[in-house]
Amino acid sequence: MTDAERPPLEGVRVIELAGIGPGPFAAMMLADMGAEVITVDRPGGNPWAVGGHGILFRSRKHIAVDLKTDAGVGIVRRLCAGADGLIETFRPGVAERLGIGPDECVTVNPNLVYGRMTGWGQTGPLASMPGHDINYIALTGALHAIGRKDEPPVPPLNLVGDFGGGGTFLAFGMVAGILRARAGGGGRVVDAAMIDGASALMAMFHSYRAEGGLVEERGSNLLDTGAFFYDVYQTRDGHWVSIGAIENQFWTEMCDVLGLPADMRHDHLDPDRWDEYRTVLADRVASFDRAELDRAFEGRNTCYAPVLTMSEAVSHPHHVSRGTFTSVSGVVQPAPAPRFDGRPPTMPRPRRAPGADTIEILRSAGFSTDEIDDLCASGCVVSE
Repeated sequence: MTDAERPPLEGVRVIELAGIGPGPFAAMMLADMGAEVITVDRPGGNPWAVGGHGILFRSRKHIAVDLKTDAGVGIVRRLCAGADGLIETFRPGVAERLGIGPDECVTVNPNLVYGRMTGWGQTGPLASMPGHDINYIALTGALHAIGRKDEPPVPPLNLVGDFGGGGTFLAFGMVAGILRARAGGGGRVVDAAMIDGASALMAMFHSYRAEGGLVEERGSNLLDTGAFFYDVYQTRDGHWVSIGAIENQFWTEMCDVLGLPADMRHDHLDPDRWDEYRTVLADRVASFDRAELDRAFEGRNTCYAPVLTMSEAVSHPHHVSRGTFTSVSGVVQPAPAPRFDGRPPTMPRPRRAPGADTIEILRSAGFSTDEIDDLCASGCVVSE
């Protein structure tokens, strides 16, 4: 294998204290890029990490450790000695109470990058309070901005808080910290808060607001369904299609394909006409089946796509051509992203059981056979 073919994070080792949601997503991103990720599970597994977390835990090694024992804490510290980074998703103060906070772990490895994933952050009046994605994005203004005019805000699954503002920023912070540590800058503590990341995702809209180009009423702006040419419409057969023809050249082509009235070609950016034109466009789209529109727009220079279900998406010809999705042990899932030199950096491996790699991991960390036998006998670790 040439250097160009090697995954970009090959040679990086990260310890993941198993959690749910954004923590596993960040670790998945790192593993997809070739990092060796060792997941520290509870004996018996994480009771919350079921139903939707299987893919998030792909491509890892798994050790099951009782962190409520001194021996278990010692294992994590020894693992940190040979790692580039550690990820934890506890509430502030929990890792410290367990004895595996930044101070304890950095003591055994001054170059360790210690990643912390929370909703509210490590500091501030709400730091110790519970919450979920919907609460975090609510406080940032992001949730208020998503939805239609005169209707309630619409939670965008948990994409904006957990995964976009949380896990993605944690993974980015870990890579940045590891680069700095390898350049001689020493270890760092990465405070990845979903409120910070979700707020950063709103940067463009804060710019619009600062420039006076944003109406804070939901569903009244260019990209929030306020503009009729940036919205979804229902077809005659009950499906939906997306239209995003903002620029003049794309809108003109849209008018050509759909045969829209001539007066709609020239003032589609005039907000005073948006409600009127929305009705015209909706009626026109509703006169076609979705398949008819797909054929009509094929190869045309405008911004159109059918709104696919997840099962439809995996079989769409464009995704099939690019290999956007892959199958791992019969489970269809997104391929690693982004690509390097035109291809995914790794082929994912299926999730392994908690403790599946306990013995191997302990041996590689320098534990003797007698130590391993004692740890297994005491129940401090579990080997599947």
